[in-house]
Amino acid sequence: MNINQREIVLLPYPFSNLEETKVIPALVISNNQFNKKSKDCIMVPLTTVIKNEPYSIMIEQENLCGGKLIRPSRIRADKIFCVEKRIIKMKIGLLKEESFKKVKHEIFEILNN
Repeated sequence: MNINQREIVLLPYPFSNLEETKVIPALVISNNQFNKKSKDCIMVPLTTVIKNEPYSIMIEQENLCGGKLIRPSRIRADKIFCVEKRIIKMKIGLLKEESFKKVKHEIFEILNN
């Protein structure tokens, strides 16, 4: 499956006990060059728990330039993970560039002093 930066996808995600999974939406943050070369991609999860958490970005349907977001969600820029592309179930949307810039800003804030 061809995966691109800014796409929102569904994939199985482990619970903290690592014995069970649930299907969650996640945002692809790795760039397209990396995504083409690697069997993996780098993502951050979305949550419908709308608490105002540090390093999270609120998004709604109007933040997408394609696809459908079922419920308002928060992108958790502080929960970066890497997965094999083969476990992605489906693509559900594409985040607008202006919203993706906010995600990148939050990630840079985490990495900077």
